[in-house]
Amino acid sequence: MCYNYNGDGMTILDIIDKKRLKGELTRDEIEFAINGYLNNSIKDYQMSSLLMAIVLNGMTDRETVDLTDIMIKSGDIIDLSNVDGIIVDKHSTGGVGDKVTLVFAPLLASLGIKIAKMSGKGLGHTGGTIDKLESIEGFNTKLSKEDFVNQVNNINIALVSQSENLVPADKKIYSLRDVTGTVESLPLIASSVMSKKIASGADIIIIDVTVGTGALIKNLDDARELSRLIVKIGKSYRKPTICIITNMDEPLGYAIGNALEVKEAIETLKGNGPSDLLEIVITLCSIILGAVKKISNEEAKNILFKQLNNGEAYKKFEEFVKAQGGDLKKLKVSGKFFSIKSDRNGYINKINAQKLGEIAKQIGAGRSELNDSIDYDVGLVLSKKVGDYVEKEEELLKVYLKNKDVSINDLLECYEIDDELKPMPKLIFDVIK
Repeated sequence: MCYNYNGDGMTILDIIDKKRLKGELTRDEIEFAINGYLNNSIKDYQMSSLLMAIVLNGMTDRETVDLTDIMIKSGDIIDLSNVDGIIVDKHSTGGVGDKVTLVFAPLLASLGIKIAKMSGKGLGHTGGTIDKLESIEGFNTKLSKEDFVNQVNNINIALVSQSENLVPADKKIYSLRDVTGTVESLPLIASSVMSKKIASGADIIIIDVTVGTGALIKNLDDARELSRLIVKIGKSYRKPTICIITNMDEPLGYAIGNALEVKEAIETLKGNGPSDLLEIVITLCSIILGAVKKISNEEAKNILFKQLNNGEAYKKFEEFVKAQGGDLKKLKVSGKFFSIKSDRNGYINKINAQKLGEIAKQIGAGRSELNDSIDYDVGLVLSKKVGDYVEKEEELLKVYLKNKDVSINDLLECYEIDDELKPMPKLIFDVIK
């Protein structure tokens, strides 16, 4: 028998009905629903109904903060009080070619800032940060709490897999959202992101909110509202939280795929990265460095460029990878690749990030379900970006394959090539604190 009520007569049906009629749920009602779903007294179909009511009717700020707090308290809360210094955590809402963390983290760590980050496996176009790191042979993403803290104290940086009992309510609800069309709800996204960040124990949180065809958030108004919610939640925990809203209409950088993105991150750490990736990394890092060191944004940027150009940032990345067992000499990409060439002359005015991301997933670079395996060495590498001129038969991109094929026409359809160059889109739309 399914018990859907408590001793006070509260039932899940009443809660669903209240939200369906645009009512504001009390903390007790949210807690009853979340904890009941976690202990299986509330079933998938009932939670799906509540989630859909939230998608349709939203949540107030107070409901969103309460939901976040209840999810945080559903599992472990990481105590990083033994880490000496200010701890920074960074998150992205996701996109195509997003390897920002792989540059951001060692760059700041090379300047003495503590980066203690826990990440989950990626769902979607390509793997998440953990998947990218696991494309480095031997890299260990599972450290004990003691080793994690010691590594952050010793070399300023550790990136590990999320512990199994970190925000289990979010993990279970996210899996349900993923298969019930209830992912795209700003309060649910904000509470999901921030419950994990706050439970992970950092002092300062910075979030890259991506917007565009290759992102979860498709329009700028929603990106700004999500950022506002995220900052509001951070303030309620007295955690300085900053959101940067960035353009994901075209892939970030040139590489899409796990090992390929690590290689591009390495080049960026050596001072040779693509301009769009570099701009986002420097913007994010300068905000943090300026806040921690109490210096101007211009001073921070000068210091960061120096760290890239003098090799210190890359040295820190090497040290970090070695500390977690990885061997960069064994980082490999598929030896099976071919070129896609333009079928006309003109300016590239659009590259459809979402379609390219789906193609990357199709050839094995990403996963549809958490238990799917990933081919770390496959993916795509662009030869041209938006704003570039291309001639007929000139290379647009390379495709690195393993066991799965791809349609040339599908790839060509990702490009909009015209006789005239359209105005270049902004890369960074806003910073919200």
